[in-house]
Amino acid sequence: MLVLGSYGVAGFAAEPIKSGLQPGEKITNIFEPLNVTGPFAGEPHCLVCENGFNPVAMIFAREVNEPLVKLLAKIDKATEKNRDVEMGSFVVFLSEKEGLKEELEKIAKKQGLKHVILSTFDPAGPEDFNVAKDSDVTVVFYREHQVKANHAFRKGELNEQAVEKIVGDLPKIVGEK
Repeated sequence: MLVLGSYGVAGFAAEPIKSGLQPGEKITNIFEPLNVTGPFAGEPHCLVCENGFNPVAMIFAREVNEPLVKLLAKIDKATEKNRDVEMGSFVVFLSEKEGLKEELEKIAKKQGLKHVILSTFDPAGPEDFNVAKDSDVTVVFYREHQVKANHAFRKGELNEQAVEKIVGDLPKIVGEK
């Protein structure tokens, strides 16, 4: 007789990571990341406040990598496409890496990012936003300060398939197009 007991199959795949505010939760706090791009570049500015009750793609990232850059390009295009509902989008890099500001400026220019705001903040993340320490990328879609979708990834988990799944959740905040 084979007994699996508590070992089960859990060891074969990592559990999905839980990071950031979850669907149904409300944003109840604000924070002021240092904006690298956008109208408040070079200044700490509240992007949650800036976007008000509009639909928003809020991304927390630990480092710049190719899959993230591809996601940013798609989010930038979606933000342009959804100007009629005043969609906003921003990325908060939770890092104190030397030269990060310059790296983000170069990426924004090279990718032609016009709408997604790039910013930086303390590695611990903003209070009450529950960004997990082991999350490399956390994507939160919200509207009227209520979270509609959440996607979180450990280092190396964000890939093309995941990017498509994230983008597929945009109708949850902007409606069907």
